[in-house]
Amino acid sequence: MEPIVITAILKAKENMEEQLLAELIKVQEGSRAEAGCLNYDLHQSIEDGTFVLHETWKDNDALESHVGSSHYQEYRTNTADLLSKREVYKLKAI
Repeated sequence: MEPIVITAILKAKENMEEQLLAELIKVQEGSRAEAGCLNYDLHQSIEDGTFVLHETWKDNDALESHVGSSHYQEYRTNTADLLSKREVYKLKAI
């Protein structure tokens, strides 16, 4: 199977950038420790409260394991009220 690339664009609600950043750093640490994680990079816009995650997973099984992990589930719960927008793209390299 080929690697799965995830690009997630997350926009914080007004005045929630620091809280969102703290949660993103926590989930990044747990995700990078997963066996199927090839990379997990977090970026922050220099213009507004937008964050971009760029992740690469070994295969779909690794991605599904990630989504079911306790650190990912905690991240989703903890960020539900911090986000004004969440877009996730599941990609393959061309």
